[in-house]
Amino acid sequence: MREIVLDTETTGFEPEQGDRLVEIGGVELYNHVPTGETYHVYINPEREVPEEAFKVHGLNYEFLRDKPVFRDVAQGFLDFVGDAKLVIHNAAFDMKFLNAELGWLGLPQLPWEQALDTLAIARKKFPGSPASLDALCRRFGIDNSARTLHGALLDSEILAEVYLELIGGRQPGLVLASGRRGGGTAQEDEDWRPRPRPNPLPSRITDEERAAHEAFVEKMGESALWKRF
Repeated sequence: MREIVLDTETTGFEPEQGDRLVEIGGVELYNHVPTGETYHVYINPEREVPEEAFKVHGLNYEFLRDKPVFRDVAQGFLDFVGDAKLVIHNAAFDMKFLNAELGWLGLPQLPWEQALDTLAIARKKFPGSPASLDALCRRFGIDNSARTLHGALLDSEILAEVYLELIGGRQPGLVLASGRRGGGTAQEDEDWRPRPRPNPLPSRITDEERAAHEAFVEKMGESALWKRF
């Protein structure tokens, strides 16, 4: 199962009021294991943006001026995402912006059911508790010390760790990794098979039980099943 843990950064809160995407970051998971494949792009919002709009991102318009506009990265983004489930914290916000940008270009929009909202999962699992990304990092002991500013790729990498904890840890299935913390690669997990023991377990039958069984079989004659095989 392929999933993309996704985060975006924007110039504001409402695309219909002129706010635009300025950054997209994504981390690929396969069977809940990071593959190492990522997606990251900065985007020119095609409009002058007040400096205070970028404080939380650590970006500025001068930095974004020579970056590609969304129409230049839209198809590459859709190709990377494909039909994978999109794991997003507060999915309604990111999906709103992504679909607004895609809609303005006449490109296929992302179905809402393709998104999985980790904020909703956290609120259901820990009702009444803080469910921000930082709060969940504290709960699960995830190091987010590098997160002094918001950044789409960094946030998606942190969210991937949070998501795996929310669904039961890095090994949610019954297949155990072969002695390595955090599990192996997706292919190794998928190909895992039980192997014979190097040394057979000792018999748990006592000498008295074995003798009683042999006496019982002897009474059944030569046609007894245990004598034929």
